Amino acid sequence: MLAHAVTIALALFSLAILFTLYRLIIGPDVVDRILALDTMAINLIAVIVLTGIRMGTNILFEAALLIALMGFVSTVALTRYLMRGDLIE
Repeated sequence: MLAHAVTIALALFSLAILFTLYRLIIGPDVVDRILALDTMAINLIAVIVLTGIRMGTNILFEAALLIALMGFVSTVALTRYLMRGDLIE
């Protein structure tokens, strides 16, 4: 039962990544593109964790943690650049 649930969740998160990729490319505003990039990072984390569950390995959980950290830092840096025009004060 868990294998079927993981497979379905992987398919749905992959579809969500495609939708956010569309918003990243076609987004009417820079803010929409930044939010799409953050959403894509979150969906990618979910795909990596689900793949780790499916494969039964623990190394992918560490990769998901690193991607979460980079996604958060990049979102903060991009929004700070948009608000102030400078990253370092």
